[in-house]
Amino acid sequence: MRVAFVSLFAPGHGETPARTRTLRTARGLTDRGHDVIWLCARWWGGDHDAFEEDGIEYRAVTAEPAPAAFAARLPAAVRRAGADVVHAVNSPPTPGLAATVAGSLSRVPVVVDWWRDHPADARRWYRPLARRADAVATPSRTTKTRVREHGADGEDVRVLPESIDFDAVESAGVDDRFDAVYARRLDRHANVETFLLGLAELRGRDWTAAVIGDGPERSRIEATARDLRVADRVEFLGDLPRRERIEIFKGTHVVAATATWDTFATELLWALACGCVALVEYQADSSAHELVEGRERGRLVTSPAELADEFVAVGDLPRRTVEPDFAEYDREPILDRVFDVYTRLLDGD
Repeated sequence: MRVAFVSLFAPGHGETPARTRTLRTARGLTDRGHDVIWLCARWWGGDHDAFEEDGIEYRAVTAEPAPAAFAARLPAAVRRAGADVVHAVNSPPTPGLAATVAGSLSRVPVVVDWWRDHPADARRWYRPLARRADAVATPSRTTKTRVREHGADGEDVRVLPESIDFDAVESAGVDDRFDAVYARRLDRHANVETFLLGLAELRGRDWTAAVIGDGPERSRIEATARDLRVADRVEFLGDLPRRERIEIFKGTHVVAATATWDTFATELLWALACGCVALVEYQADSSAHELVEGRERGRLVTSPAELADEFVAVGDLPRRTVEPDFAEYDREPILDRVFDVYTRLLDGD
């Protein structure tokens, strides 16, 4: 199969969760022997308009990441690509909308991967984009609901979650220094305070905790730990490599997810696959709860006090280093689901 990815920005412009997700899909397809072309604004040096890297052919539609100019030139670029399927992203929306026009002109189905509604986007373009796409992929049911609010037919929206390397989970060692862990970028949405406040209510108990991640709020969060008098038992580990994170997850009994916003709680997924029991604070702008609903080794909480209570309550659950149920989130099964969307569109389903 020949797939054309349409994304104004590529990871070469700077990594984001959405671009990393797109790149992972593109590389997965090339590993399976499919032809992949990435139509984007130029991010590489020199005067050449195309080059190949890791089996992906990058083609510059414009020299600069200007959405309007990119959208105007995209239909011709899609036609030249000769793809069987176009895989576009939702942000910024005008290039995605141009991809749906190009698909109609070239009679090629278009899948729009909708990571989130970006605050910098002109939202007036979201509705036509949601309605014109042949299919929309979202990382969570929470995002699916928002896409439907933009006008997409629910039957055309498929939830394709983030994935993990389950082989890496199974083969990693175990670092059992901690009883509880929080892992996420420490930005204004992190809300580590709920985690720390819950632990502070358990000062009389014997526990140790880790916070994995870095970001602009780290110093303030560390100050909060000192103010709550738990800094001697909470270790801030910074932005650890994936292997070290896995080892800590495998040796830790409880993972907390309290962020006020998360398109997809990727670190929570890794921790669950490593056998952690999850304490998830329900937040309207986070999809984290979707990973634990209906699972024995997951609890939903609404306050630091509830988190503290559940931390004690789940103490009787056995410790695990691998949770086989989460093998369904391995790279290959998730890529199978992406490819199934393509084939169903080509078959007219």
